[in-house]
Amino acid sequence: MSAAGRDSDIPDSDAYDGAPHPRFAQRLYGHLPAETEMLNAYRTGRLAHAWLIGGAPGVGKATLAWRFARFLLSHPDPNSRAVSQARDLAVEDSHPAARLLAGHAHPDFALLRREWDAKTKKHFTLIRVDDVREKLGVFQLSAAYGGWRVAIVDAADDLNVASANALLKVIEEPPPRSLILIIAHRPGQVLPTIRSRCRRLILEPLTPENVVNVVDGLGAPWATAGEDRIAAAAARADGSVREALRWLDPKAQEIGALIDRAIARLPQSDPQVVIKIADAVAGRESEDNFERFTLAIFDWLATQARQPSTPARLEAIADLWRVLRAQTDETEAVNLDKRVHVVALFEAIAQRGRALRSA
Repeated sequence: MSAAGRDSDIPDSDAYDGAPHPRFAQRLYGHLPAETEMLNAYRTGRLAHAWLIGGAPGVGKATLAWRFARFLLSHPDPNSRAVSQARDLAVEDSHPAARLLAGHAHPDFALLRREWDAKTKKHFTLIRVDDVREKLGVFQLSAAYGGWRVAIVDAADDLNVASANALLKVIEEPPPRSLILIIAHRPGQVLPTIRSRCRRLILEPLTPENVVNVVDGLGAPWATAGEDRIAAAAARADGSVREALRWLDPKAQEIGALIDRAIARLPQSDPQVVIKIADAVAGRESEDNFERFTLAIFDWLATQARQPSTPARLEAIADLWRVLRAQTDETEAVNLDKRVHVVALFEAIAQRGRALRSA
């Protein structure tokens, strides 16, 4: 979509609120092997038409996808000197193709993401099938600049069955010189028929040092939060820039403190804290709060699994993992009441409290 076709006041569904969109990132930290793999595939004529870029939220998947899209659209000839001499996928932001991408105005590029619902003043909860068909129409047209046509899907986790199948049709019969970059936070849950037709690239969590480097490049207010605060946020971020931003975001500090209080008491819970968390994750535009809560719960459960345990305790942990995963997937898939979901999760943990406490 062109810059003119989108209200600048509408938040991006594929970026952290208040932080620069990944399309503006000029540096990629921690993933040189993945970047080199893509570059080598391109200049040796072995470029897969579809890539599945997997990894936890906030590790740089979107940054890598935009970086690759910008490189192909800027250097459409893989045999050119610029490609053969390139050390990475960097492109100057002054390049015409880069400027068009930055403005959502490149005619040979499509971005599939959750769109804005003008009626509810919120993003749709999923990538709708009509949006997939409309955006992927770029592959039915001749390339405006005679080069590649590229699409980024951010993220596959937001596709439903219908929209995933619409995407699959293009992947199954790709036109010449087409590239689809599919970002997936949980690649194992992507439609198997899509996975089987993609070259997979899994990104590992970033080091705390790399998280600090990324935050330092985001500008105010993130880079000006103070060296100690940024380092502390990076240390708690589990290799995710997105998670580090949550720790630095003044708007998210209250929910973060509530989640910390709740996690510290598990498997017991404070009903008042549970209700406050339930209200926070179910409010308007509360996707980040819900994601933060979900990650915290599963991080806590992973920590429990790493502790010395009896077979009975390990079985209780595995059972609880299955229950929480199923409840979370159902809530996200059919947009169930998140307040009820939060209360149910704490109840499920409490019911297994005795088994979880046994050494």
